[in-house]
Amino acid sequence: MPTATTPPPTGRRVPTAGRTLVMGVVNVTPDSFSDGGWWPDPDAALVHARALRAQGADILDVGGESTRPGAERVPGEVELARVLPVVAALAGEGACVSVDTLNARTALACVEAGAALVNDVSGGLADPEMAHAVASTDATYVLGHWRGDPTRMTSLARYDDVVADVVAELGERVEAVLRAGMAPERIVLDPGLGFAKEGVDNWRLLARLDAIAALGFPVLVGASRKRFLGALLAGVDGAPAAPLARDHATAAVTALAAAAGAWAVRVHDVPASADAVRVAAAWAAGGEHP
Repeated sequence: MPTATTPPPTGRRVPTAGRTLVMGVVNVTPDSFSDGGWWPDPDAALVHARALRAQGADILDVGGESTRPGAERVPGEVELARVLPVVAALAGEGACVSVDTLNARTALACVEAGAALVNDVSGGLADPEMAHAVASTDATYVLGHWRGDPTRMTSLARYDDVVADVVAELGERVEAVLRAGMAPERIVLDPGLGFAKEGVDNWRLLARLDAIAALGFPVLVGASRKRFLGALLAGVDGAPAAPLARDHATAAVTALAAAAGAWAVRVHDVPASADAVRVAAAWAAGGEHP
C-alpha cells in the first residue's frame, strides 16, 4: 500500500508533510449532523476555519450542503453563496482549501477563487458535468464512493463483499473521470465511510485500506464522528454515543489510518488528529523525524 510519504497529488498548493495530512471540516450549513448551524454564515465559518488552521489542519474542507443520511439537496445558488466567500478569503490568506461539493458550478467557482481540491463524495455521479469541470482545472479531485443521494443511500447498503464491491465501483469511477480528461496524478480516492454503508461495512473497509490503495491512488479517510463510531461507543442502555463524544474514537481511527498509509484524514476535531498523525509518523520512522 502507498505510504503517507508517497508523493501527493500534483496541482495547486497541495501540501507535503512526510506524514498523513489532516483535513479540517468547515461546515457552512444549518443541518450537518454534528455541527450544523454552529457557523451558519461566512464570517463565523472563517473564524472557525482559522482556528482549525492554527490547531494544525493542513487542508480546510469548506462545504455548504449536508450529506448526512436523509438530507435534502440544497439549491446550487444557496450552496455557492455559503461557501464562495469562505473559500476566497482562506485561499487569499494562503491556506490550502478544499471545496466539499456535488455541483460542478460550485466546484469551478471555488477553484477560480483559489480552492486547491474539489472533494466530491459522489465521485461524479451527482453531477455528470463534475469530472469534465474539474479536469479543466489544475485542482486535485477527491473521488468518493457513493451509491445514491442521502435521502435513499441507507437502502443501498447491500453488498456481496463490501471491500471487493467498493474497490470495483471506485475503479469504475476512476475510469470515467479519466475518460473525462482528469489527470491521474490529481486523483484521490475516498472509500465513502457512512455513505450507503452499514456499521460493519465501515470497519471492513478500514481494515482493508490497502485494497483501496491498490487501485494506485492516494486515499482519504473520513470517519470523523460518524454513526458507526457512535454505535461502537454505545452506553449500557444501547444508545449510540453523541457525535461530540466520538472525537476520541475518531483520533484512534486517524492514528490507525495513518499507520496504514492514508494520505489524509478528514476530521472535525483537529488537535487530537494532528497529534495522532505525528505519532504514527514517528512510530513508522522509529523515532526519526519524518
